[in-house]
Amino acid sequence: MKRLLNLISVTVLTATIGVSSAFAQTENYVAIGDSLAAGQTPYQEIDTGYSDLIAMRLGLIGQIGHYTKELAFPGFTTIDVLQRVKSTEASELLANATLITISAGANDLLRLVQVNPSAGTLTFSQLQTDYALNVARINMGEILAELKTRAPHAKVYVMGYYFAYPNVHASQKEGTNEQLVKLNTILQQQAQQAGATYINVYDAFGLQAMNYLPNSSDVHPNFEGYRQMANAFLKAYSGSDALAISSVELPKPNPMTFEEIVKKQAKAKQSPVVPTQESVAIVHRIQGFNGYVAFLEQAREIQYS
Repeated sequence: MKRLLNLISVTVLTATIGVSSAFAQTENYVAIGDSLAAGQTPYQEIDTGYSDLIAMRLGLIGQIGHYTKELAFPGFTTIDVLQRVKSTEASELLANATLITISAGANDLLRLVQVNPSAGTLTFSQLQTDYALNVARINMGEILAELKTRAPHAKVYVMGYYFAYPNVHASQKEGTNEQLVKLNTILQQQAQQAGATYINVYDAFGLQAMNYLPNSSDVHPNFEGYRQMANAFLKAYSGSDALAISSVELPKPNPMTFEEIVKKQAKAKQSPVVPTQESVAIVHRIQGFNGYVAFLEQAREIQYS
């Protein structure tokens, strides 16, 4: 038995070394986009998302030099992402980036969908969604064009989207799913035209992914859903399933509210911590979310209005 375990250990080590040696450089990874890039949970908190899992896996094989998701923010539409990419705060991060993932487009579309979770129904205006899809197409093209200039050394990956309403009645899914497929097609086309890589996450979820989307009143996935997204990227990145993350490798949940993130940021400014190679490899902490104060103020205004 001991001999068998030793053999397995050697095999795993050899495979890991082989994967690591297949890449010529460590990555400066910048995750850009909306709440999925930020790692929002199904319960209005922030935790490990797909970008964290990607960084975790690459860190474990020595492929991460730097990682941040501070250019990602819940609620961002494509125009918000475009403005963030153009911002002064983004300049240095993008100039040094070698790897970029983008999640943008869903908020342009899904904010137009009216959902009644208890009744299991969806409604939307076709005219409004057609307009939103065209806006997403234009803005994504501009985002990718900006990244060519601002991140000249980066390989760019555009993340697709999953169907976010598995709990509604089957008869209600067709129309909204059709709009989502249109969005994914737009993202894929824009990625191809810009020389970026499109990541298909739709197939891993399908229309019945209640095990990945546990809250019928929320469109964000759990750890398992984010694992599916990360693995879709890792397969495209490495060209095989060698870097795939298993369920047993997922970190323990450590959700933080937006208020807790703001407090942590304030404390970090008072006594900044220099990240170590180990902390980069583990990647289970919140990375600078500039703008959460404004987000909280907007949330309070909505709550008390």
